[in-house]
Amino acid sequence: MTEVLLRGGTPWGADGPADLLVRDGRIATDPVDPDVIDISGQLVLPALVEAHCHLDKTLYGGPWVPHSADDTLAGRIGNDLSRRGELGVPSESRIAALLRTMRSYGTAHVRSHTDIDPAVGLRGVEAVSAAAAEVGMPVQQVAFPQHGILTNPGTLDLLEEALKSGVAAIGGLDPAGIDRDPVRHLDLIFALADRYGAFLDIHLHDGGTLGAWELELIAERTRALGLGGRVTVSHAYALGQIDDAHQDRLARALADAGVALATAAVYSFPVPPLKRVLDAGVVVACGHDGIRDLWGPYGSGDMLERAMHLAYRSTFRRDEDISLALRAATYGGAKVLGLADYGLSVGCRADLVVVPVSSAAEAVVTRPPRTLVMISGKVVHSLVSEGGGVLHN
Repeated sequence: MTEVLLRGGTPWGADGPADLLVRDGRIATDPVDPDVIDISGQLVLPALVEAHCHLDKTLYGGPWVPHSADDTLAGRIGNDLSRRGELGVPSESRIAALLRTMRSYGTAHVRSHTDIDPAVGLRGVEAVSAAAAEVGMPVQQVAFPQHGILTNPGTLDLLEEALKSGVAAIGGLDPAGIDRDPVRHLDLIFALADRYGAFLDIHLHDGGTLGAWELELIAERTRALGLGGRVTVSHAYALGQIDDAHQDRLARALADAGVALATAAVYSFPVPPLKRVLDAGVVVACGHDGIRDLWGPYGSGDMLERAMHLAYRSTFRRDEDISLALRAATYGGAKVLGLADYGLSVGCRADLVVVPVSSAAEAVVTRPPRTLVMISGKVVHSLVSEGGGVLHN
């Protein structure tokens, strides 16, 4: 039996300081003879959850590559297609380097959208799986048709092959804007999700009333197939482009169907109205989207930084509002990924992050160095010793 007592910290949501006992990888009670780590005056968070990224595309850890795409979606897709072979994408070593960095910042769970198309086959899936195994970090992959399904023959069969190989989720991409047949596109991916018991996560950049209509179609299919709690719409720019009454109607429809949202709050692209959709009961998660890849040069792997971007883009200033962004980077992401035993309660997996701040809002705004990161009860990053002294690792 292995016991560690985190002494003097304040678990997020607690009224004040409360020791946390970790035994055999879980939060427990009734210590026997634990090792003690003094974290007095610091905040304890559940591990961060990266709910939307593209590990297979990353150039992280390699030489700097100047960005070469234009600002259109088609231009970024074309840039990715034309240069990924030249730059060795996907790269297992770069993916592993990024995962290690994510872990050092306190991320314990990742959902990654992995490109599936005839030109790359399942090489991206294999590279991400190998890197995740090397680092020892769980990654839930989404078989992602980055270049369309109907417009890219052969992709549908590969998506099914990926699911047969063990990939946990099926993806979609702009059923109207890319494939130009939203009904057929949604029919295909929902059928795969239903057949294989997979999660479904759909990129939806289509904006305005077109994107809003597609959101209605997604909610309808989710209800009809009983897939509530397993469907996510990523980006959902349309929600940030329609009037308040329309937002309310759509938010209620998504909540009633059990459709979640994932946002990256990148650049100046529309962000779903976070407070409005949460008030309606919609689960919201967040992630980086691309991290130093052919789609853009930005991204650190730090989910506290990403939560800050979400809060900032949402024009949040009050502590209680800023903490909503951290909810998306923790509990919201955990729900989207279907994580069991997540959180700070007794019996939960001991996936924890300690930060030297007094509140969730301060953690988001200041993004301090992580004092301690613990995954499944194992310390994977630490700036404190068991006696309370400072470590440098």
